[in-house]
Amino acid sequence: MEERTTAQKKFILDYLMSVKCHPTAEKIFDQVRKKLPTISQATVYRVLKNFKDQGKVLAIDTKDNVHFDGDILDHAHFICEKCQNVYDVMNECGKCGILNKKKTSVGKINNYKINFYGICNCCNSKKSCNKK
Repeated sequence: MEERTTAQKKFILDYLMSVKCHPTAEKIFDQVRKKLPTISQATVYRVLKNFKDQGKVLAIDTKDNVHFDGDILDHAHFICEKCQNVYDVMNECGKCGILNKKKTSVGKINNYKINFYGICNCCNSKKSCNKK
């Protein structure tokens, strides 16, 4: 039985697909509530969990929170250990032979999740980074 698409689910997924940042559930709730003022925080959290379980969104764990990504295509993330912002890392990983061939000595790679950890350029330059 296919799950029905509600206005809440559509707004949440549309929002995640429209942003380049990796918002937390709280940020998603704040943004979606602007269009759907009656949506509850519990609904947003439940929908995000279902989307994650169904593979419609990625959940990226950081030290302080979980961030969500509407782009489910294979790509890596850079997580700043200082400001906890999450950034997409796309082209840099394309040069890796394993990722290009999608093969290792132990088997074929169907998909991957790679997280890099460090200090982002914004924090390195001692500027105040905006939490995304």
